[in-house]
Amino acid sequence: QVKLVESGGGLVQAGDSLRLSCAASGRTFSRYATGWFRQAPGKEREFVGTIDWSATSTYYEDSVKGRFTISRDNAKNTVYLQMNSLKPEDTAVYYCAAAQAARYLYYTQAYEYNYWGQGTQVTVSS
Repeated sequence: QVKLVESGGGLVQAGDSLRLSCAASGRTFSRYATGWFRQAPGKEREFVGTIDWSATSTYYEDSVKGRFTISRDNAKNTVYLQMNSLKPEDTAVYYCAAAQAARYLYYTQAYEYNYWGQGTQVTVSS
């Protein structure tokens, strides 16, 4: 069992930066690929980005490429989502998710993840 807890959300202005954290407890988190998803009001949950357990491979949704960066510190059992140049359309609840995976592999679909955090709200004002 893996428990995930997100933190770092808040209210910012367009153009600002935020760093979200996803802290894991339980099983060996260092062997888990981790993804970030977000859900805006009235919309379906959407993929943001993902990282393999060795931090070698990452993949991002097109709208966040060049602005968001995912990293991880396996010694701290924590994955980060650095968000720069935030836009009002980035406003959503952000979730981290984890699933066991081989090295270099990651997942982009929500159904591929079996552990989820409770989410953290990010609000970007214009």
